[in-house]
Parts: sequence; C-alpha cells; structure tokens
Amino acid sequence: MAGLKQASRVRPPRGRFDIHQVIARLRRAAPSWNAPVVTLIASQGGDPFQVLISCLLSLRTRDETTTAATRRLFALARSPEDMLRLSCEQIQDAIFPVGFYRTKARTILEICRVLVAKSGGRVPDELDQLLTLKGVGRKTANLVLTKGFGKPGICVDTHVHRISNRWGYVRTKHPEATEMALRHKLPAAYWLEYNDLLVAFGQTVCLPISPWCSRCPVADSCTRIGVARSR
Repeated sequence: MAGLKQASRVRPPRGRFDIHQVIARLRRAAPSWNAPVVTLIASQGGDPFQVLISCLLSLRTRDETTTAATRRLFALARSPEDMLRLSCEQIQDAIFPVGFYRTKARTILEICRVLVAKSGGRVPDELDQLLTLKGVGRKTANLVLTKGFGKPGICVDTHVHRISNRWGYVRTKHPEATEMALRHKLPAAYWLEYNDLLVAFGQTVCLPISPWCSRCPVADSCTRIGVARSR
C-alpha cells in the first residue's frame, strides 16, 4: 500500500528511553494537535460535575460528537439539581448521537440522584468514592480527579495504554495494569498532563494502525512494539 512502510525498515536503533526528553518533545508538538474534549471543558472553567458528565459522554464516542453533546446538555442543566429537573427523554435528545446515549441518559440521572442525596450535589474528590458511582470506572474517576480537582492521578485510556506499551516504557496487558505500572514508574510531575499529551498524540500521530512514524517527534526513542506498518 502506498505511503506505508514495514516497521522493521524504519525502526531506529534502541537507546535508553528518557521519559523527560519524550515529554519535553510532546509538549513542544502538542499545540498543533487537537486537545481532548474533557481537557477543553476543564480549561473553560468546567467544574467537577461538568468534567464528570463530559467524561461519561465521551466513552466510545468521537470527540467532535462529545463536544456538541456536552454543549447541548449543559445549555439545559449545569448541576446535579438542574439535571434532575430534566426527563430521561430530554437528556437523550440533548446528547444524541453519543454512543449508548439511552444508557448514558439513565446513568446521568442516577448519578445526579446519588450526588444530591448523599453529598448535597457535590462530586467526590476521592478515587474510591468516585468509583462507587454508577458507570464510573478508573479512567473516568482519574480524569475527574485531575481535571476537576487538580489532584494527582493517572488516567489510562486506550491511547495511553497503547502508546506506553508501544514505547516499551511499560509492558502490560490491560489499562488497569498500565495505570499501576505508571504509578510506580512515571515521575509525579507528569501525572496531570500525561493523558492529555498521549491522547492528542494518539489521535493525530501515534494511531492504532499505521502510525505516522515519519512525523513523530519521539520516533528515535520508540521501540514500535506491535507496529506492523507505519507511514
């Protein structure tokens, strides 16, 4: 196929992987990439509740779809109390066509009921408490902690898991194991920005299939584990 190269032909000699150098290069390149939708919401003054809801909507949904859905929904309600004044059908209409929009509408209402009943509408700022909310897994909980509260956390989605292993920085089989490995290995100074950088990088350069290795700012540090073809 035109434009593709066998990975074995482009793989650079393996040197010592320097995470400090890699992060510095990604930071320099990042302004040319699209920021993840949750990052944009947080940067625009989104509170923890809005970060939580945008995280839920983003699951298995493209960023452009999530962005439009969050704007429509937050135009109707921006707090748990306001959300509970909406019907499930109103929420469904607002967030369509995000993935599993019917299930997500019901989940949003259930979360809002719990928040109002148990914490006066306040989103918990502890990982274990966030994980008790319906539909909230470790990825979402860590994003709420980092983006909603500015607290340390490592959010591992498919991009973070894939790229961290592609680099050879960790050797793990699933995202939760990647999170634990990164908690032990990744310098704490990078925890808050690691997800932002790798998601944007993974959406534009380090794609799951046929990554743009010729455009990669860290190609000389990458082992390209699992890469069969690249551009």
